[in-house]
Amino acid sequence: MARLRDLGVTPGDLPAGPLNAITDVPGVRVGHVTLIAGSGPLRPGVGPVRTGATAVLPHAGNLFREKVAAAVYTINGYGKVAGFEQVRELGTLEAPILLTNTMNVPLVADAAGTYMMRATPELGMSASSGNRVVGETSDGFLNDLRGRHVREEHVWRAIESAAEGPVVEGNVGAGTGTICFGFKGGIGTASRRLFDGAVTVGALVQSNFGSRPHLLVMGAPIGRHFRDRLLPGTVPAATEKQETPAPSTPTEPPGQGSIMIVLATDAPASTHFLERMAKRAAFGLARTGSVCEDVSGDFVIAFSTTNRVPQHMREPERPTERVEAARLSEDAWTASALFAAVVEAVEEAILNSLVAAETMIGRDDHIAYALPRDELAELLTYYHRR
Repeated sequence: MARLRDLGVTPGDLPAGPLNAITDVPGVRVGHVTLIAGSGPLRPGVGPVRTGATAVLPHAGNLFREKVAAAVYTINGYGKVAGFEQVRELGTLEAPILLTNTMNVPLVADAAGTYMMRATPELGMSASSGNRVVGETSDGFLNDLRGRHVREEHVWRAIESAAEGPVVEGNVGAGTGTICFGFKGGIGTASRRLFDGAVTVGALVQSNFGSRPHLLVMGAPIGRHFRDRLLPGTVPAATEKQETPAPSTPTEPPGQGSIMIVLATDAPASTHFLERMAKRAAFGLARTGSVCEDVSGDFVIAFSTTNRVPQHMREPERPTERVEAARLSEDAWTASALFAAVVEAVEEAILNSLVAAETMIGRDDHIAYALPRDELAELLTYYHRR
């Protein structure tokens, strides 16, 4: 799996964590389920299948019983997210964050609810509900959306397989069938460390957005060099069996799409400050060339792994319980450093999703080409980025 730094560049000014991934934040886990099946003409409800699910867990314990501070932010609301309103109201996250495709959000939320009830018997009894947070982007250019192929067992597998360590990127999980700037997109991640390693900020994205001419890589106008080639299209029938597809027949672009951005930090940030961090994700998105088109759904979920909130604190018989907690200094210097970390991590996570992705052929022989890594490296040299 290739990443942006494998091309000999060092994006940004701040140091990355050892994995350069959201899992550099201690305790954070990521799991994927990738579903690829069938080829040829679309049979609505049957296939071909190019989709999946990705789970992000703030810690390995029971999230309902040990909630974490969280915030959400909507850059542009053309999307079908679930669970955002309770996070806005209460400022906590109490279930794994799940990413999938547009039509699968209700099924994935239902599967997450069943998973929570299995793990937490008091749900529906002494505790009335559990809030599930699910985000999406559309993979309909390559995938049979009507089939809603991500089912309960896949959601559970994504959650239960979530692990610390390196995160697989590109054509995996919720990014299996997505497209970014007209190239194959997918899952990407990155991190930044601050204050001599005392604080880590990590980002994970599901990239499915952007118009080809707008693509920027470390500020270089890369998209202009691919304006009229390697566009999403249809593979000619005579070449569909070849390992390296012939140039495609252009089709209508798959749309300017959407992005889901997940931010994690071990800084003891308040809900209010996490929302301020989430808002800065838009600047990382813009650095890659996004203008948040009219039909783009751009959503951010941010959480802190520090200062967990036990479920019993919300019970009426404990109205005055006092809990000592660490608190992030929100002075201008600290805040600006964290904001810079968010911007850099989001930008690099998006670029990693592009560099890691591989060319994919999906339904109706639609093809999404990978961003050519060798040519990208040459262009970055030409623009003095390496």
